[in-house]
Amino acid sequence: MATPLLAGLAVAAAALAGRYSIQAWHAYKARPVVPRMRKFYEGGFQGIMTRREASLILGVRESAPPDKVKEAHRKVMVANHPDAGGSHYLASKINEAKDVLLGKTKGGGSAF
Repeated sequence: MATPLLAGLAVAAAALAGRYSIQAWHAYKARPVVPRMRKFYEGGFQGIMTRREASLILGVRESAPPDKVKEAHRKVMVANHPDAGGSHYLASKINEAKDVLLGKTKGGGSAF
């Protein structure tokens, strides 16, 4: 007499565990997607880009070597490229930041 009772309890426990697992899976799938990338500069832009602003945009130090600047530029550009849904304005500011840090501009910048 105890065997059918234990079998019924085992089936009920398995059903509850399955139900809980399905609910947990749906809750896991419904959570918002959080990007696993570093947080980049979110501030507004100055009229003439400075080395400080350029380093904040690319996420490197002002005295970073050229290879680090180019690597950071590539990462930020991939995330904001116009062909991938990014903004042309942001892409131009990212390119300007790379030029400022590599010394390709003559102290000025665009006044967008």
